[in-house]
Amino acid sequence: MRPQDVAILLKIVSMSLQNWQLVGLSNSLRISISEISESLNRSRLAGLVDYNKKIVNRQSLLEFLEHGVRYVFPQQLGSMVRGIPTAHSHPDMKKHFISEMNFVWPDNKGEAMGLMIEPFYKKQAEAVKEDQKFYKLLALVDVIRVGKIREIKYAVNELKKHILHEPSN
Repeated sequence: MRPQDVAILLKIVSMSLQNWQLVGLSNSLRISISEISESLNRSRLAGLVDYNKKIVNRQSLLEFLEHGVRYVFPQQLGSMVRGIPTAHSHPDMKKHFISEMNFVWPDNKGEAMGLMIEPFYKKQAEAVKEDQKFYKLLALVDVIRVGKIREIKYAVNELKKHILHEPSN
């Protein structure tokens, strides 16, 4: 797996649709169609999407995020940069956690200064500005990557609510 695979799967989950189109996914993520296609092939081999690469295996994705993401894609906090708040610094997380330090994805137009967390792919900060649910899912995954036990438990419970909720077509 590659880091952008996580973002692609979370974007599909955030769209709450089973009949999404590759072009729309590519445009909203700012990732090329060929990269998304390769990612979905890797996710199919990992059992995270169905054979047709259209339906996310939500339970498997949740298990991977809960138990594997921090080992497969570990995160070392970077230097102070301007960016978009993530992890504990996401607006929804600030309601539940008190943190002396902000965590951000680098973005020159970002509204916060904080320690950099490397995004899953280059244009992630740009893509989350248009999809608040996608933004929250990625921030919750960052809590798992950099948080303490209590914070991780909260993030996993929130991810369960969003990921295991089946879309209604």
